[in-house]
Amino acid sequence: MDFVRKERYSIDDLCAIMRILRGENGCPWDRVQTHESIRKNLIEETYEAVEAIDCHDPSMLKEELGDVLLQVVFHAQIEEENNSFSFADVTDEICRKLIVRHPHVFSDVGAENAEEALDNWNQIKKITKGQKTAAETLNAVPKQLPALMRSEKVQSRARKAGLDYTDASSAFRDLQSEIAELGSAMDEKNTAHIAEEIGDTLFAAVNVARLYDMDPEELLTRACEKFISRFTKVEKMADKEQIDLLHTDSSVLDRLWNEAKK
Repeated sequence: MDFVRKERYSIDDLCAIMRILRGENGCPWDRVQTHESIRKNLIEETYEAVEAIDCHDPSMLKEELGDVLLQVVFHAQIEEENNSFSFADVTDEICRKLIVRHPHVFSDVGAENAEEALDNWNQIKKITKGQKTAAETLNAVPKQLPALMRSEKVQSRARKAGLDYTDASSAFRDLQSEIAELGSAMDEKNTAHIAEEIGDTLFAAVNVARLYDMDPEELLTRACEKFISRFTKVEKMADKEQIDLLHTDSSVLDRLWNEAKK
């Protein structure tokens, strides 16, 4: 094998390793992968990098960023084999994008603060992507994003077009209205209507969070963690009292849950 082990490797070495793994005498698993077969790997590795950030663990972050970079190199190598583009082309394109979208750095356009810099970025992005209407910018938000994150982005872009609540209290009144409509749908026992109103209620809740400058995705993550913590306490109390959670009445469950909340 024409590969030299080193004390320290570079991005060029990573690309070379990927070519070897995908080559004729490479790894049987790596050789048969496609964009579709490793699609979920990119998502999983990205979330693991996010977890490292949340854990404030530099060592873990270094490792996880490497795993994300591997996925980028992997996808680029597949396209290089298809004579479409290479990792070098990916690097070239992102460099050009950064230069074009930072005219306040690489040209003579002014930006006195972060908000003005972001406005420059968004305006140039809209032009380069050929987005002529506000609706086109909303449609450009990727459907593959987590739904709460996508909702916040759609709402924020609508705000820039002039469509927004005057304050969080107005958004909250709409949330209350959606909850009432959900209640009516439940009374009707119409599952399609119930599903629609649950979606509207979640979307309205995102609006309230956004207007308080809060990340709904992060808020729901915290709520999940709180639930897990309380459930763990309930399970321990039930075990101590020899209570079978699957076969006890609701009053006992309510008591255990209320104690766990203390």
